[in-house]
Amino acid sequence: MKPISLPLGILVGSALWFGALNLPAQDWPQWRGPNRDGKTSQFNVPEKWPAALTQKWKTTVGTGDATPALVGDKLFVFARQGGEEINLALNAADGKVIWQEKYEAQSVGGPASSHPGPRSTPAVAEGKVVTLGVGGVLSCLDAASGKLVWRKDEYPKVVPRFFTSMSPIIVDGLAIAQLGGPGNGGILAFDLASGNLKWKWTEEGPAYASPALLTVDGARQIVTLTEKSVVGIAVASGKLCWQIPFAPQGMAYNAATPIVDGQTVIFTGQNRGTKSFKVEKQGAGFAAKELWVSPMGAQFNSPVLNNNFIYGISDKGNFFCLDARTGQTAWTDTVKRGNYGGMVDAGSAILALPNTSELVVLKPSSKQYEELAKIKVAETPTFASPVPSGKRLFIKDKDSVTLWVLE
Repeated sequence: MKPISLPLGILVGSALWFGALNLPAQDWPQWRGPNRDGKTSQFNVPEKWPAALTQKWKTTVGTGDATPALVGDKLFVFARQGGEEINLALNAADGKVIWQEKYEAQSVGGPASSHPGPRSTPAVAEGKVVTLGVGGVLSCLDAASGKLVWRKDEYPKVVPRFFTSMSPIIVDGLAIAQLGGPGNGGILAFDLASGNLKWKWTEEGPAYASPALLTVDGARQIVTLTEKSVVGIAVASGKLCWQIPFAPQGMAYNAATPIVDGQTVIFTGQNRGTKSFKVEKQGAGFAAKELWVSPMGAQFNSPVLNNNFIYGISDKGNFFCLDARTGQTAWTDTVKRGNYGGMVDAGSAILALPNTSELVVLKPSSKQYEELAKIKVAETPTFASPVPSGKRLFIKDKDSVTLWVLE
């Protein structure tokens, strides 16, 4: 999930140290990792967690809640410095700036003013970096040099109530993003190389959720929560494949990224619980069939799926576990941690980073909540997700990025 302000409320590391360890590493090129599912297969989970991690470097980059993206030896960071939004490429080994590119950003006022920086994670593919600013400005840069390839502002100064929060996706040579605001916006696809508009779906405006990718009968679809629904949109054409009503109720927002497991789509929202649907080919189109509904819901957290069980932070601020086959609650922790938080499924461990600045490590278990470690990783609140790779964890706090290492 990407945080918003509530009303009132790698294949190469450093040749000096990481390369010498001869450990596998993994790129984290977009929101929720390689497959946009919050999973990592190449994080070295220790048999016994230490009481603290080792800090290798810390670099001040600017305000914002955007999770960095890691590709090869570069860490791509998107932040705000004064009145400008800035794209940065850092050397992942030492945190030094390789290149930077910036532009004047829209001012952020009202209830969202405490989070004026961008919340959207960069998407990196095909030698390009795509970012989405809080005011809806979509940018494409050359990943090697930082040179601007193209920039779009399709809905000037039209944004959701708490400004833009979704993270763009790059698929099949298209940069796809939800732009605009309630009643005046949609999902738009641009040619990655040229910036030309290829298609747009404008039946509903955006909320704050980021899309995942679904394939049914060979057809690839963008699956995301909009302002009032959950939709599947054909990547090739932009046509609506299926739609499920999911309008927010009261002080609630569509902010979580759906879980896609084969042809099953699982989505969640405050006051509306968690729902599971199977998407199937039906005649010339598609249909979404409900499998189960659980009263347990999340607000500003995108849960992860591990071995048929869903782990997340509820809209009440508690860790929870659901059976993904039935929707039954396996357990709920009693500790209140706030309902913001990023999560990563590392196989034998779940890495959770609430805005308390403490990395909480859970043992995947359907029996009970079992905490393996709780490690402080920042001095300011953390609204971005952790970025894991090998023995490294990159953490973005209010205005800095820190590289922590398991040693």
